[in-house]
Formats: sequence, structure tokens, C-alpha cells
Amino acid sequence: MPAPVQEVLTESKSDLLGFSLEPAMNAVHSLFLMTMVEKRSGLGEWVVNTAQAMSKEERDLHRLVIVGFYFLVNPNGSWPSFPAYLDHLAERDPYEMQDTLLQTYAEMGKWDEGEYDKEEVLASADNYVAFLMGRFGEDKVEVELERKAYDYVLQPETMQDLIVGYLRKMWDEKLKDEWDRVRPMLEDSAAAFQQVDFSEMSNEEAIKFVAADGMDDKHWTWLMENTERISFVPSAHVGPYVGRYHNDDQLWVIFGARIPDGVDVDAPDLSRADIVVRLNALADDDRLRILKLISQKGELRSADVMEELGLSQSASSRHLKQLSASGFLTERRCNGSKCYQLNPARIEHTLDAIANFLLADAS
Repeated sequence: MPAPVQEVLTESKSDLLGFSLEPAMNAVHSLFLMTMVEKRSGLGEWVVNTAQAMSKEERDLHRLVIVGFYFLVNPNGSWPSFPAYLDHLAERDPYEMQDTLLQTYAEMGKWDEGEYDKEEVLASADNYVAFLMGRFGEDKVEVELERKAYDYVLQPETMQDLIVGYLRKMWDEKLKDEWDRVRPMLEDSAAAFQQVDFSEMSNEEAIKFVAADGMDDKHWTWLMENTERISFVPSAHVGPYVGRYHNDDQLWVIFGARIPDGVDVDAPDLSRADIVVRLNALADDDRLRILKLISQKGELRSADVMEELGLSQSASSRHLKQLSASGFLTERRCNGSKCYQLNPARIEHTLDAIANFLLADAS
């Protein structure tokens, strides 16, 4: 295949760090976020509105393509535009795509050195689903969705047509206009971060500065041990969360586009977008109750929050994730659970940001 062309907008003082718009990866990540609307609060308005406007049949098709064929849809590299990436997908050998999908599952799973029996895996839908469960676990596999995916995996040309056709349709009808709208803001964010001196920062410190999401899970540890170059990718849709993609020794970290602390840049769209993300985290009665409870009682476990406020496990988890990702809470592991503390500095900084934005031009 032709070598992907990397659209690096800026380079940091360290040749191991960079900022890029990554239009193909950005687009696919936004499509993936649409599958997370019911699980994550605080995602970008375009993501939420586009997902909610879909019919059930459209949502099912979207999940089939984006989730069922995730490892074929994900660019896993740099491309100058989303249409250029789609042209590449259309030119791939469909049987090579089939092998790529199965081999990726095998190498990520509990199989000896990524070995598997292709004929056995594809002998039946039951075998295919069992193959996936061996990798992800029974609770992580959507059986009905993967059975539908199996029918396409058996017919690689039809699978390729489905993937490319659907992605082109989403680009033409949904993504293109949105990309044209947000691209200037993403360029401003990348340029603003370029003013930061990363030369004395470790990989971990750089990621924490750009994407303040927690890095305490084992996957981050593995990534840090297997990464030589990091590309930071600003997104208009990821909200307070962080996306991460890894290929060979390259890591892409997708973060919410904003102006970094300490950089003086006149970019009102970015300032407003950052404020919206923070206020979104506060614009819910349950999340405000959580903040007040932790403010009054100090550090609490997630189970304590559930019990004190009478929240379900799913609701509590969703709210705590958003509040932590937005920086209003800090989290740490304690006795096999997650414990949360209030971050007063983030609250004060948010109030200052609102005041500066609204009063900057006041006479």
C-alpha cells in the first residue's frame, strides 16, 4: 500500500512530540464517539445531536460498521484528508482486509503468538463469536452485532463495499460541513500548544499537560513503555475525555481543543468551547450534588457516592467520569476502588475563565 502522508501542522522542540489535525483519525473518532452517547455524558454537541437524530435502523448500521469493523475503519496512521483515506480503503484487497481483521483479534487476544485457525474461526457464527469472546471476554462482545458482522466477514468484497460506502455517505452528509466548521478552531489550538516548551517534559508529563485525563490504568503504562513518538490531535467533539491510538511505536492522543494554561492567544471560539465543556459538567443536578457531597465529606469512594446519593452504579460511574475528566475531581486507586477528591483550583480557574470571556471587552 502507499505510505500514508502525515499532515503535521506543528512540531514541538522535541522531535518526539508533535501536533497534527489528523483529519482521517479525527473523523473516525467522532463517528466512534457517536456509539458512546448513552454511556458518556459531556460529549460534543455535534456528536450527541447527530447520534440522537438517527433512527434505530441507522444506529444499528452505524454500530455494525464502526464497532463491528473497528480495526478496519480505524486509520491507524496519518492521511492528508478523510476522502484520501477512504480512497485507500476502497483500493485495499478485500481478502487482505479480512486477514487483517482476524489477525488483529488474534494478536490482541489470548492466543499463542497470534496464531489461530482461520477455517475453524469462520466455520460458523458461533465459532466467530467464541473467537471474539476469547479475546474480549463474554461481557464485552455484542453477540447480535458480531453475528451480523460475521456474515460480512465471510464475504470480504461485500464487507469492503459496506464499510467504504457507509463512511463516504457519512462524510458527504454529515462530516464534511462539520469538519470545515471546526478546522480553524483545531488549527488555533494546535498553534497555541506549540508555544509551550515541552523539551524538558517526559512523555507522561507532556500527556498530563495536554490531556489531563487520568493516566493510572495499565494501558497507559504499556503505551509509555512502547512509544517513541507522540502526536497530539485536537478534537472539537471529544468533550473532556481523551482518545488514544497506538501503532508500532507511534501514539496519537486525541484531546479536547482548547488554549493551554499560560499561553496568551486571542481565540474566542476556543475559549468558548472550553467553557462549554466545563459548564456541561456542572449543568446537572446529580453532578452538582456529587461535588457538594465530596466538598463536605472529603475524599469518598465511588461506592460511597452511590450510597449517599441513591444513584445507580451506571449513573454514578457516568457522572464521576465526566467530573474527573473535566478536572473538577481528582481520582486515585484506593483499596481496589476509585476514590475522589474535590479540585478547588479547577473550580476557581473555571470561574475566572468565564469572567475573562464575558468581561474582557466590557468598558
